[in-house]
Amino acid sequence: MAKELKELTSRSENYSQWYNDLVIKADLAESSAVRGCMVIKPYGYAIWEKIQAELDRMFKETGHVNAYFPLFIPKSFLSKEAEHVEGFAKECAVVTHHRLMADPNGKGLIVDPDAKLEEELIVRPTSETIIWNTYRGWIQSYRDLPILINQWANVVRWEMRTRLFLRTAEFLWQEGHTAHATEAEAVEEARKMLEVYADFSERFMAVPVIKGIKSANERFAGALETFCIEALMQDGKALQAGTSHFLGQNFAKAFDVTFMDKSNKLDHVWATSWGVSTRLMGALIMTHSDDNGLVLPPNLAPFQVVIVPIYKNEEQLAAISEKVADITAKLKALNISVKFDNNDNKKPGWKFAEYELKGVPVRLAMGARDLENGTVEVARRDTLTKETIAIDGIELYIDKLLKTIQANIFQKAVDYRASVTRDVNSYDEFKVEIEKGGFLMCHWDGTPETEERIKEETKATIRCIPLEGDTTPGTCMVTGKPSAQRVIFARSY
Repeated sequence: MAKELKELTSRSENYSQWYNDLVIKADLAESSAVRGCMVIKPYGYAIWEKIQAELDRMFKETGHVNAYFPLFIPKSFLSKEAEHVEGFAKECAVVTHHRLMADPNGKGLIVDPDAKLEEELIVRPTSETIIWNTYRGWIQSYRDLPILINQWANVVRWEMRTRLFLRTAEFLWQEGHTAHATEAEAVEEARKMLEVYADFSERFMAVPVIKGIKSANERFAGALETFCIEALMQDGKALQAGTSHFLGQNFAKAFDVTFMDKSNKLDHVWATSWGVSTRLMGALIMTHSDDNGLVLPPNLAPFQVVIVPIYKNEEQLAAISEKVADITAKLKALNISVKFDNNDNKKPGWKFAEYELKGVPVRLAMGARDLENGTVEVARRDTLTKETIAIDGIELYIDKLLKTIQANIFQKAVDYRASVTRDVNSYDEFKVEIEKGGFLMCHWDGTPETEERIKEETKATIRCIPLEGDTTPGTCMVTGKPSAQRVIFARSY
């Protein structure tokens, strides 16, 4: 394992390679035989399951229920909403045939030319169209509203340049799709789910985010407004961590979804959609981890505590195991997840390095001398510090320590973001500062043309128009025209 660690590229040497190394060496995921797709390994999937479970709980607390819609979408559905089809057309995987046959030339299998579909099917890039076609049959009256549905699913967007978790041709996500009687209700829903995402990101992932609105250029295809949470990675690049869209009546009109309101007037339904994906795994890795491996927030770690016995013979192991069983029971009573690694195929030093690489928040080591003294060695992953603690009351100490670690790694991320967030007032200054990374707070004249020019010349985009903070008007750093408030520019993933 020491050799494995030595092969982990340092962040300062090559951040991109460090990320790729870490995803693979920490057993989170690997590339698959299908180009652009990944295999999420058990340890990585365990983290995703924790993310999924917490979000699912939060969705249900806000009145949402889960359902499932088809993976395949008729091509004609996608073409009904003009902006939507334009936004996704280049990323779609298309099913054209439904059968294979033996090659008459004896060269394996070929597509049966007689099995062409009457209408091509699109492999789900997002589900607005299939869901709104379905909602047409569910909604007749205001009494049928609101519909508050979430779906856990996979989607396919045919990416050419892929990176594990951050951008893959197939990825896992959740997508909420809601229907409302009024514009106000739909806007309130979109804002509410943005708050859910921000709360989850900061309380569970320990990733600080800025809540904002996307510019028209960056808005979801088919939305009237896109709300987002933006996070900042350790290399100074931004990562969009979640989006919530106010869709207006666009999809209801495209699929003729109408309802009779309380005054017996026929109207189109108001809509939202919102989602986060396995991209959150990338955010988790890049926000907290270091040159020694993963640093996982206790609230999402597959196991929060690992206990490693140090022994010379079976008698010592039996005595340690008995004491560990007592400690484990007390920790589990406090809903703390524990792993006792008594595997005799690996030495303690190897295990220490492995769990450090995998980001386990707290490691306990117990040997024969610890049993005699009534103590245990406690190692923190976030600070890489160790101390010897009395076994009596250790469960309460660890419970408090896990909360401390969660708060510490969040504060560290907040402090880093603050250190690389700065106001920029001129375009010349902007071109210099964008090379250093971080969030640049700049005035912009609100036009797509100016935004596109900045993107072409600097590769920086408007991450969001912040919903909170300084809203003092000024003048655009590029054109000198009036600006309503500073917006956040950054290079991004």
